[in-house]
Amino acid sequence: MPSYSGVWTLTAQYQAKGGQNWPMAPGAPTSVSATAGDASVTVTFVAPTFTGIPPGITGFLATSTPDGLTVTGASSPLTVTGLTNGTPYTIAVQATNSIGYGPAGTSGSVSPVAASRGIIYGGTSGGVNNTIQYITIASSGSGTDFGDLTAARTQTASCASSTRAVCFGGSIGGTSVNNIDYITILSTGNATDFGDLTVIMKSFGAGNNSTRGVCAGGYEGFYENTINYITIASAGNAQDFGDLTTARRWNGAVCSSTRTIWGSGYGSAAENVIDYVTTATTGNAVDFGDITGPKFTASGCSSATRGVFSGGTNNPDGNTTETNVIQYITMASTGNSTDFGDLTFTTTQSASCSSPTLGCIAGGGARILTINTITIATTGNATGFGDLAQGVSSASGTSNGNGGLQ
Repeated sequence: MPSYSGVWTLTAQYQAKGGQNWPMAPGAPTSVSATAGDASVTVTFVAPTFTGIPPGITGFLATSTPDGLTVTGASSPLTVTGLTNGTPYTIAVQATNSIGYGPAGTSGSVSPVAASRGIIYGGTSGGVNNTIQYITIASSGSGTDFGDLTAARTQTASCASSTRAVCFGGSIGGTSVNNIDYITILSTGNATDFGDLTVIMKSFGAGNNSTRGVCAGGYEGFYENTINYITIASAGNAQDFGDLTTARRWNGAVCSSTRTIWGSGYGSAAENVIDYVTTATTGNAVDFGDITGPKFTASGCSSATRGVFSGGTNNPDGNTTETNVIQYITMASTGNSTDFGDLTFTTTQSASCSSPTLGCIAGGGARILTINTITIATTGNATGFGDLAQGVSSASGTSNGNGGLQ
């Protein structure tokens, strides 16, 4: 058998070809799949069965399109870093042996996204405050100051797109307001005026899809069934969307990319009703099912498929019946809620936010500092995450990774 390097004679070339020993690079990797990270994409793949001539894969090369950024490694997975969040990329993977790199297997298109940041708006902390706090949901730790709302208020509702978080309404000194504020999620700083709701609201819930925010319910001298909506990217006044199935306040909300769902609340009494809308299509809400037992002042967070309601109370006149119960629904399938597990603390009027996989439940009660975390896809008890920078109750939470954006 001839050598694989150096100058080959014609006879040696024919001999190698006839014996199928012609030097060749490996085949293309298969099952190439890419997952977005923060300014990065991680690609998994299956090594080619043909390992080249001479046989033996010595490594792999992953290359991004666009930008041409590369990474090498001995096996799957490989992570290409330095990418631009929000830009679609494909990743080509090649195997190499002593001859060189072979043909590429290529992933589908994915867009890197910033790590999910949870935003906690306002609330009470010995008095009504204008504080905005944030947490990085993937990393256990304490809350950090973000900036200030345009006015101190409590009992707000909030929603977000991938870049912008919006705070609706609330109460200033006991008086409900129709103010709407917004922030750019990844840039700390004070909030900016967005516009006004069609009615004044406090003690209500909000959700979103990738472009539209919706909020519903609340209270201002009477219980409200109004649903409002905004286009999150375009500052301006809210517009009428339709009505809830019942007028009520203290109704937590969860969302998928297609539905916003409000759970329970308080009308003339504690209610166990769950209702929903198709977020992209204006119209009245439709019955979804029931919360297990009447409960209100629970907060909601969600993945792409599952909505979770945490804490709450059945007592409109005090906090003596605060609960640590967590319940969940499968948002695409109407039906009653199911037990999920328990928080590490009992709370009402907490604030919740989520990444695609994790939920965080923060504060509530008598201005609690505690933050809990859950894995939304896996039932079980919550665990400790850290503490807020400032203990608050009656705050609202949202994130750039909530279920409406997945």
